[in-house]
Amino acid sequence: MTSLDTSTQAEDSGPSGYAAARLRLLTEKAQSGPPRRAALARLTDDWLTGLFAAAQPPRGVALVAVGGYGRGELSPRSDLDLLLLHDGTADAGTIATIADRIWYPVWDLGLALDHSVRSPAEARKTAGDDLKVQLGLLDARPVAGDAGLVAGLRTAVLADWRNQAPKRLPELDALCRERAERMGELQFLLEPDLKEARGGLRDAQVLRAVAASWLADAPREGLDGARRRLLDARDALHLATGRATDRLALQEQDAVAEELGLLDADTLLREVYEAARIISYATDVTWREVNRVLKARSARPRLRAILGGRSGGAKPPIERTPLAEGVVEMDGEVVLALSAKPERDSVLPLRAAAAAAQSGLPLSLHAVRRLAAAAKPLPVPWPAEAREELVTLLGAGEPTVPVWEALEAEGLITRLLPDWERVRCRPQRNPVHTWTVDRHLVETAVRASSLTRRVGRPDLLLVAALLHDIGKGWPGDHSVAGETIARDVATRIGFDRADVTVIATVVRHHLLLVETATRRDLDDPATVQAVATAVGTQGTLELLHALTEADALATGPAAWSSWRGSLVADLVKRVGAVLAGEPAPEVEPAAPSAEQERLAIEALRTGEPVLALHTQPEAEPQDGEPEPVGVELLIALPDQPGVLPAAAGVLALHRLTVRAADLRAIELPTELGASAVLVLDWRVAAEYGSLPQAARLRADLVRALDGTLDIPARLAEREAAYPRRRGVTAPPPRVTVAAADSRLATVIEVRAQDAPGLLHRIGRALEGADVRVRSAHVSTLGANAVDTLYVTRPDGSLLPDEEAADLAKALEGALR
Repeated sequence: MTSLDTSTQAEDSGPSGYAAARLRLLTEKAQSGPPRRAALARLTDDWLTGLFAAAQPPRGVALVAVGGYGRGELSPRSDLDLLLLHDGTADAGTIATIADRIWYPVWDLGLALDHSVRSPAEARKTAGDDLKVQLGLLDARPVAGDAGLVAGLRTAVLADWRNQAPKRLPELDALCRERAERMGELQFLLEPDLKEARGGLRDAQVLRAVAASWLADAPREGLDGARRRLLDARDALHLATGRATDRLALQEQDAVAEELGLLDADTLLREVYEAARIISYATDVTWREVNRVLKARSARPRLRAILGGRSGGAKPPIERTPLAEGVVEMDGEVVLALSAKPERDSVLPLRAAAAAAQSGLPLSLHAVRRLAAAAKPLPVPWPAEAREELVTLLGAGEPTVPVWEALEAEGLITRLLPDWERVRCRPQRNPVHTWTVDRHLVETAVRASSLTRRVGRPDLLLVAALLHDIGKGWPGDHSVAGETIARDVATRIGFDRADVTVIATVVRHHLLLVETATRRDLDDPATVQAVATAVGTQGTLELLHALTEADALATGPAAWSSWRGSLVADLVKRVGAVLAGEPAPEVEPAAPSAEQERLAIEALRTGEPVLALHTQPEAEPQDGEPEPVGVELLIALPDQPGVLPAAAGVLALHRLTVRAADLRAIELPTELGASAVLVLDWRVAAEYGSLPQAARLRADLVRALDGTLDIPARLAEREAAYPRRRGVTAPPPRVTVAAADSRLATVIEVRAQDAPGLLHRIGRALEGADVRVRSAHVSTLGANAVDTLYVTRPDGSLLPDEEAADLAKALEGALR
């Protein structure tokens, strides 16, 4: 019994009495979850029963709850799905009047209503034409009126569903796939739709419908709990927002977590992801079984024809194809052999998983559960066979993912790798990431499997790929924590001491190459020497190069491009030369190219900026994704203040993104002696559309330098026209002095929200601080920009430590 007696709730069947009782129920903190949903359904039943009775219906009429309301599950802002069912004996006017007397009070109260008026024959016909209607009727429940009429409809609808299942289930499967493609996978989305995304409440409803067909059934362990957690989250979302929404937006997650009594938004997402993963796995298993049964049914007539119509006799033997010791393929799945003894064979789970992945076949639910229940724990360290089978599983490519998910669904992964528990279903708040931490690790191994021919130790590459972000389950720098965990795991798996050290080093420095290549001056010998010192050996460098690419490709489309790849490859080549014993070159200013010198002479002659745009051919795009056209922009002009902010501002106005920037002064002889000309060699890309003409860029640059083009005002106008998304608050910028040990310049690193004109604002702040920018290295991942600037005093000397710290503080203040 609830604390609110339903007879008291229903004593006033009018809207005001129902509304007050409903409000009391929803604000009562002591009651939540399934009891509150059931109490709200009962309260609503009583109110609608009163409305139905007041309408004075004749015999042969019933009010029916369908869908979620039919299941007795009402969230605070759920629609009321109602069917006014009649046997056809009453005239149409009477039925319409009854409907109006029920529907209008519901609308007057502001409740969402999905309503229909049908006879049983009409309801069955509509269900035959519309899958959504049929699924809703499977949960039909009488609210008021002729219960026998409702029971007859429900019996008929269930019979229709079971008779038509071979035809309708493939149709339902196709609709589910289309919805998943459109809405994404709930277990990986930062702002998931709790109902429509794959693994959400809609899929849980579909699994009930499949079970009702008697054709196949879902694995039930954990399924009810997962569905309940998603319903609880939706209830809390409705209460927190006051709206009928299923989308768990970022700005609502803290309030929803508080409503549920959870620690924070990450805890909320992790619970949601775990629930979605259970439903998704059950969905995969169920549809696989449906397709197997349907395939077997379609084969029977052909088999009878082959056998000459004989219906008796012995059944054909079940075909079993051996795949590995104790593992066979049967009926399109990988199962355990009849002779398998999992209780005596501790390597069998990994052997079966590796065989399934290598064959591109699913691991059967029965096999995984038997392995989870009976297999002995592996000894520590693992035997060589177990380690080899893990490497084989990781090296299978895309088929690794569903096999890994099957093992994880039954708890086998955390049994093999206990540290996995901390990253399981862990969300990643950076929108650049497509996956949760655990799935990203598996995806990285998948990507690394295609790069194993590039390295001498593919086994170390695959294991390092699986472990590279394992430290994200711990506080602090995940690379530092990950090094310790990777060392422990690699030892547990059975690698020798030297291999353990290599894996730990690769995990510790898995971000080193891409961060250095995109944020540091590769012409500075100190940069290359620092990487060489951290890496240590050619073999480790080779592994790190492959892992860098695999990690970026597994992160998401914004994390890798042929441009980033070329920068990393250039760094690897330079570091490899140092590791091979070649001496680092002396620090000397690089000679200007012939074109740079030509432009500089022209700028000195005219006293105005001279520009040249050259399209750079891109390498083949990754995964078929087109990349922005790369362009080299050369600007030469007499040395003067304000060049960096002016040039960066003009590029921002023309929607050109700066990928890298180099600034240098060239001394040219004249009749009056040497004169300095500033040459900017930048790599840029068009955000969209075609590239601007060089003449337009030059004209705007001239105006920016003489003060007639107000760049800050123009950029502010654009930002006002395209405001940031409501509810998304960017963290404040952070500016630091990097410990780069450069002998060329002081290195300042800026981390900020990417926005048009960011480099322009940085340039203005540096101009005000009276420092010279030697070069700039721009890196953007999603909404985050990391700009590294090599700066000196006007005379070319490095900034003293205190002066550099003051500059960083002033620049950070200017960007807030």
